[in-house]
Order: sequence, then structure tokens, then C-alpha cells
Amino acid sequence: QVQLVESGGGLVQAGGSLRLSCAASGRTYNAYAMGWFRQAPGKEREFVGGITWSGGSTYISDSLKGRFTIARDNAKNVGYLQMNSLKPEDTAVYYCAARSGTIYRLTPREYDYWGEGTQVTVSS
Repeated sequence: QVQLVESGGGLVQAGGSLRLSCAASGRTYNAYAMGWFRQAPGKEREFVGGITWSGGSTYISDSLKGRFTIARDNAKNVGYLQMNSLKPEDTAVYYCAARSGTIYRLTPREYDYWGEGTQVTVSS
């Protein structure tokens, strides 16, 4: 079992930045890939990006490339989602997720563990 807790969400003006953190605990000695998702009201959960166990490979959704980046620090068992140039349409609950193994996947059902989510609100 891996427990995940997100933090760093909040209210920000358009054009601003936020860095979300995802703290992992439990069986973190086993390899796990991480993913970030978001869900806006009335919409399906959307894949934001993923990172391999080693951190050597990352992927950001095409629509978010150039603004969002993903990183992780395995020594601290923390993952990060850096969000820059935020837009009102980025408003959503952001979730981190983990899956056993080294490779991230793009769909929610391929993840074994989820955090509770953190709200990000971008005002215009």
C-alpha cells in the first residue's frame, strides 16, 4: 500500500504559478510510477502528466506542454507538479496517483493508489 497526500493548491490569478506536491508513504521502497490528473466540475478526470520511477522520463499532456512540468524526489518520497502561466481553464481538483512498476500510464484505471486531491482555482 502507498498513501498519497497532495498539497500546494489554492487560489491564484491568471498568469500566476503554483507548485503542487504529492507526499508518498507506506511501501515506498517498491518502485512506483506517478501520474497527475485533474478534474473540473462536470468533466471527466483528465491526465495531466506522468513520471517514471527513476524520474528519468516524464510526459506532459500536449495541451499543457510548455506550462506544466513534473518532477520527483525519491529520497524524500515526494512528487511535484509545477504549473506556470495558469489560466482560468486550469481550475480543477488535482490528483496525484501511483502505480506499481516503473512506467506511468495515461488512464486513471491503470493507477493503484490515489490522493484525496487539492483544489486549484485560477481567477481571471
